[in-house]
Amino acid sequence: MVKLRLKRCGRKQAIYRIVAIDVRSRREGRDLRKVGFYDPIKNQIYLNVPAILYFLEKGAQPTGTVHDISKKAGVFTELRLNQQTKFN
Repeated sequence: MVKLRLKRCGRKQAIYRIVAIDVRSRREGRDLRKVGFYDPIKNQIYLNVPAILYFLEKGAQPTGTVHDISKKAGVFTELRLNQQTKFN
């Protein structure tokens, strides 16, 4: 199973990458793909929305924090629109 979760990159300041990673891997383990970036101090967010949508459509589960970040960016509304167009 694949999860979308945060991977810490900053040594002194907390800076995170949003990655698609296997559930059995540790937090700093090898990721499948980097799909975003999150800096909580500067409140900067960069998301590769097509990559996130791809993993969500394949069944990836976001963690709570990644879910909240994605929800603010409107990823789930795009996911819903994509699913509606496929069925129509």
